[in-house]
Amino acid sequence: ADIVVGTRSAIFSPLENIGLIIVDEEQEHTYRSESAPRYSAHEVARQRAAENGALLLLASATPSTESFYAARNGRTQLVRLTQRYGGNPLPTVQIVDMRAELASGNPREISLALEDAIRRNLEAKKQTILLLNRRGYQTMAQCEDCREVLKCPKCSVPMVYHKSAHKLLCHYCGSQMDPPPTVCPTCGGKLQYRGFGTQKAEEELAKLFPDARVLRMDQDSTAAKDAHEKLLARFANHEYDIMVGTQMVAKGLDFEDVTLVGVLGIDSLLFAQGFRAYENVFSLITQVVGRSGRAKDPGFAIIQTTDPDNPVLNLAAAQDYRAFYARDIKLREAFTFPPFCDIAVISAASASEAACMKCATDIFTFMKDKMSGDYRDVPVISFGPFEAPLYKIEDCYRMRVVLKCRRSKRLLAMLGELLRHFTTKDYKAVSVGVDVNPT
Repeated sequence: ADIVVGTRSAIFSPLENIGLIIVDEEQEHTYRSESAPRYSAHEVARQRAAENGALLLLASATPSTESFYAARNGRTQLVRLTQRYGGNPLPTVQIVDMRAELASGNPREISLALEDAIRRNLEAKKQTILLLNRRGYQTMAQCEDCREVLKCPKCSVPMVYHKSAHKLLCHYCGSQMDPPPTVCPTCGGKLQYRGFGTQKAEEELAKLFPDARVLRMDQDSTAAKDAHEKLLARFANHEYDIMVGTQMVAKGLDFEDVTLVGVLGIDSLLFAQGFRAYENVFSLITQVVGRSGRAKDPGFAIIQTTDPDNPVLNLAAAQDYRAFYARDIKLREAFTFPPFCDIAVISAASASEAACMKCATDIFTFMKDKMSGDYRDVPVISFGPFEAPLYKIEDCYRMRVVLKCRRSKRLLAMLGELLRHFTTKDYKAVSVGVDVNPT
């Protein structure tokens, strides 16, 4: 083969004399494998390019902050495309304050402005894409008395109500509650179902626009073989007027009659944990807004939020990557996050909560001893041990120790010693892993 096209594992293709490696949409977190064997396709690509004397091209409209920092500082060459393909103008973007919608008497998740825009689009025989990054019907069940949220018995995450199947599902392990409970298992109080997922959005759209043909694109509707491709083909053939879906509708789609994009429920991502939250939101909004107005007709986009003055949302609406980068890199530097350091996450996972906690504590002690002994020359700041953001998944408890460090041969040697130490029979009940710069 002269050319190989594929997902991240394609970087291991047994080619010789490689001349060019392209990593498209290089900011995507899916280029990193977070299960064993853990690897970054970017790092493998750099190594293979170096070994073959090849050119490595990282392509993106919204590069990761680390990649753009490297380009700005001369580690890589920056090549800019300053015009949209075909010379089309960028879509006009409106930000709608959902607090004002509620105050004016609109309790729905679809704002009056978005409703009017969809109606105009339908009258003009144009198509609409709506992004809502939560599947299901209602995303949580909460007790009216004790305020406890009903969680999966195997995972520390809320159960999600799926109306089509009339059951509660865990989106991590697949556990089900059928039929959905009506009383709190803790205190016996009444459960109140809340939240807004793609199934409920589909229902709301059907009520607002009874003559419109609505397509839902999420993990549930695309589970069957080839369903994803078939549904997109039907949308391209104008068998649907509105497509509502999760992140799978945000990227890579090119429909010439899509002139309106709506972004719903973005706040849950905007206030998510992790120093890359703003970067992820900026990239996602930029990507989905770019689905609008890709042909001769101008595009329009509406972003719904409870924080309309948020600078990240406004910079994404303006498609101003340079200004976003300038803001994000200052925050990264102030708090010493990548690219100003590397982050190593040492994880312990076990079906025994006690064994997991003991192992995490031992890991922290081990690292302290090494950093004050054989590896005192390695600059490291350690944090933890503490629970992972998702503490329990499929009856497996998870703890973490986090290191702010500089990636080097000495650091990797120290982490190698740690892995060898914690894979002995003394820790056979615990699975220990190390990931450098995870997503």
